[in-house]
Amino acid sequence: QVQLVESGGGLVQPGGSLRLSCAASGIRFRFYDMIWHRQAPGKQRELVATITNAGSTNYADSVKGRFTISRDNAKNTVYLQMNSLKPEDAALYYCNANGRIMGGDYWGQGTQVTVSS
Repeated sequence: QVQLVESGGGLVQPGGSLRLSCAASGIRFRFYDMIWHRQAPGKQRELVATITNAGSTNYADSVKGRFTISRDNAKNTVYLQMNSLKPEDAALYYCNANGRIMGGDYWGQGTQVTVSS
């Protein structure tokens, strides 16, 4: 059974930082591209950051220079370090494992990020 479990969300003031984690099980993690998405109320889901199985990264323009995605294949975990948070970063953040090589597309339940003073 595949599971993706996000953690690390919470309430932070503008300018603050959070580190999200997504622990995967039931997949051969190192072969999957890992993606963070987010969705704010009333808005479409947005792709935030991607890290391929080879370690290449890509970011939405809205988070470039502020967010960093990384992975630890030994721990089957992907991270999203979020710095200089803005109110518009508030959303439900989802972890997604996409199997370009292995097949399959799996999603976590999400972790809420609130940015407010």
